[in-house]
Amino acid sequence: MRKFALFVFNGDPMCFIHVLLNALDMKEKGHEAKIILEGASVNLIPELYKAENPLSKLWEKALDYNLVEGVCKACANKLGTLEDAKKQGLTLLDGMSGHPAMLNYRENGFEIITF
Repeated sequence: MRKFALFVFNGDPMCFIHVLLNALDMKEKGHEAKIILEGASVNLIPELYKAENPLSKLWEKALDYNLVEGVCKACANKLGTLEDAKKQGLTLLDGMSGHPAMLNYRENGFEIITF
C-alpha cells in the first residue's frame, strides 16, 4: 500500500474534480490518500456542500471515505472561509505557522502531490 498526500492550492473547480477523482481512485485501489486544502482551494468549501454543485457528490464520497485530512487554518482565515470550515466540521490544520506542514507527511511515508 502506498500513501499519498494531495495538497490542493488551486481553487479552480475543474482542478479540484481531478483531486477528488484521484483520491477516490487511490482509496478504491487499496492505497491511503489524504486531501489537504491550502491556498485558494479553501474558497471551494462553501460551494462543495451545495447539492446543486456538480462536485458535491464526489465531495460527500471523499468525506465518507475519510479522505479529507483538513483545511489550512491560515488560508481559510485570510480568504474568509474559516467559519464555513468550522461549520462543516472540517479539521483545521495549522502545525506550521498556521499552515499544514508537508514535512510531517513526508516523515510519515506519504508521497506529496500538489495541485
